[in-house]
Amino acid sequence: MSSFTPQAARELGGPDWLVDRRVAAAEQLASITWPTPAEEIWRYSRVDELDLEKYRPLGDDTLGEAGTERAPGGGPLAAEAGERAALVVVRDGRVVHHELDESLEAKDVTICDLATCELDAVRDTLGTCSDASPDAFTVLHDAFLAGGAFVKIPAGVVVERPIVVLHWSEGDGCASFPHTLVVLEEGAEATVVERYGSPDHDHLVDAVVELLVGDRAHLRYLSLQEHGPRTWQIALQRAHLGRESTLRSSAVALGGDYARLRSESLLAGELSESDLLAVYFGDGEQMLDFRTLQDHDAPRTRSDLLFKGAVEDHARSVYSGLVRLRTTAQKANASQTNRNLVLTEGAAAESIPNLEIEANDVKCSHASAVGPIDDDQLYYLESRGIPPDEAERLIVLGFFDDVFNRLPVKSLVDPLRRTVIEKIEHRSATRA
Repeated sequence: MSSFTPQAARELGGPDWLVDRRVAAAEQLASITWPTPAEEIWRYSRVDELDLEKYRPLGDDTLGEAGTERAPGGGPLAAEAGERAALVVVRDGRVVHHELDESLEAKDVTICDLATCELDAVRDTLGTCSDASPDAFTVLHDAFLAGGAFVKIPAGVVVERPIVVLHWSEGDGCASFPHTLVVLEEGAEATVVERYGSPDHDHLVDAVVELLVGDRAHLRYLSLQEHGPRTWQIALQRAHLGRESTLRSSAVALGGDYARLRSESLLAGELSESDLLAVYFGDGEQMLDFRTLQDHDAPRTRSDLLFKGAVEDHARSVYSGLVRLRTTAQKANASQTNRNLVLTEGAAAESIPNLEIEANDVKCSHASAVGPIDDDQLYYLESRGIPPDEAERLIVLGFFDDVFNRLPVKSLVDPLRRTVIEKIEHRSATRA
């Protein structure tokens, strides 16, 4: 931890309130107890392999001055998302380009960098979600938060096209701390797409996403993780939902060496609803690690979770989820499903669903499955003249299709399917 010092946190600059927040977090690091796989929430993880001494935070000499824009356009990663209402490009945790449709700007929709926004709303809301679910890595994140994307949709405004946020992190031996804060005021509606990528660098990404969904607001959120093969990601995505609000949250995880996502929803308002979807595919030596929380703290709330994954080669996946129904959650309805395909010997998947029920008038269910491709399905396709490799590919794509078809941005479905196909075909080529 010799590089992660209060002085290094101070030198990142920015407004006084942000500097003070960073330094206060950095001062906590000396007394932090770092997690191990012996803890239930880190069970089966590879956190014991993480050596923070290998990494250093990026400084202003690398990040550039806050507010400096030097990466217009967003390239093909933005183009694949199709027509958009806004674009934010974040490099190593700091916004380097942003654009917003003029008609939305006229409605007071705000897109800006956390480090340069003049709105009091940034200071007043930053950390609302992450501070409610802290761990060692959220403290480290707060200590070196240089900037990030801020999205605010005013009350009653409907944004029909997606808001696209692109995160790019690079630098061997470096650590970056992307942050996204999305605020939907009462009755607002929007779709936000985030795409995370990195080259083949030994890089640590410590990310936080906060989703504040106001009363009767509706948010569709999609996160795509496509990091390079040596990147480590440890991320928190947490949403707070108001009365009669809805969150449709989707995650796709395909990259990284070790990639962990904590996906949490707090249903704090009566009649709020949260749908959590995920697709993940690990190959080579990858490990994809998911920990979820559906936290019901109001009556007549509803949540549904469906996570589907596949692993091959020597890849591993972990899913551990908790449905919590507090005493206030009478007449709540919650379900949790995790299904995994293990495509080769040497690959492994762990699935640990959990329920914590304190209310006495609820509906709740959970299910999980881990196993190979069904032999009867393979036989059926092969008996009709379909080659074995093609049959396997069709089964895997069919396994994922019910999640792909529910993603909020349809233009991204085909590129994501192609990536899954490339993983399958890579193994087929190696086997041949």
